[in-house]
Amino acid sequence: MNVFVQTLVDGIGRGSTYALLALGISLIFGVMHLVNFAHAELITVAAYVGYALSTRGVAWWLMAPAMIAAAVVASVVTERVAFRWVRKAGPFTMLLTSFALERLSQALWQVLVSPKKQSFSGPGWAFETIEIGGIRLEVMDLVTILVTVVVLAVTAFVFRRTMFGIAVRGASEDFDAARLMGVRANRVIVGAFAFAGALAGVAGVLILMRSPSAEPTLGSDWLIKAVVAAILGGLGSFTGAIVGGVALGLAEVFLRGYLPEGVMERLTDAFVFVLIAALFVLRPQGLFTVRSAERV
Repeated sequence: MNVFVQTLVDGIGRGSTYALLALGISLIFGVMHLVNFAHAELITVAAYVGYALSTRGVAWWLMAPAMIAAAVVASVVTERVAFRWVRKAGPFTMLLTSFALERLSQALWQVLVSPKKQSFSGPGWAFETIEIGGIRLEVMDLVTILVTVVVLAVTAFVFRRTMFGIAVRGASEDFDAARLMGVRANRVIVGAFAFAGALAGVAGVLILMRSPSAEPTLGSDWLIKAVVAAILGGLGSFTGAIVGGVALGLAEVFLRGYLPEGVMERLTDAFVFVLIAALFVLRPQGLFTVRSAERV
């Protein structure tokens, strides 16, 4: 029973990180009908900012907001420099643009910094454990779950109670109708990119607290899981992104916990994707059905 609870908490902790990334991908898909493959590169931006600050002796409580701010700025800059110019092009052009940004990001870090992994110090409490009811749990798992719950509560408030959130929800259902009602396209899209950047920044901080290192391919290591989680829940569905992320994290951790040790490392991802493929055969639209949106 203890092992089951520990595995469950670990799975929810990992899935919470996937959920934050998938939520950002679903948000951009909702307003632009774009699966942004450059989204996970915001984690890489946060990582290198964290590395630069750590080498200067900055404490984690100051590093964390700086890393989130860097992810927000990077997300807004990519929208302004790249995506705005191809917004009215076909979906394939926008998809190629996101791929190009991902590759460009990795190449720039390799040239400007180093192709090698740059490690730095994480918070001392990250791998400490506490005992609750006779069950030992990692502090980092509990912090990840708590932070994710708070962020999701803030997200729910923003998109249900604020004019910005209502505008984004309206735009995700029918952008043309939203513009006729007075919604400003540029403002909504920039706001969506900024919010998605904040979600990626929070996810990046949680990832880097556990594995404090920066390398050019860091974002791509998380990209496929974030996209799969978003598709699993139903692209464009905020609730689906959360459920898809947590479900993917639980599937990964439980399979690693219960598969034979010799198969664990090599076949876990394969088993996860087989399960997801089976789900898509039964329910191709994902766990949640999303009304189609008119793209700008």
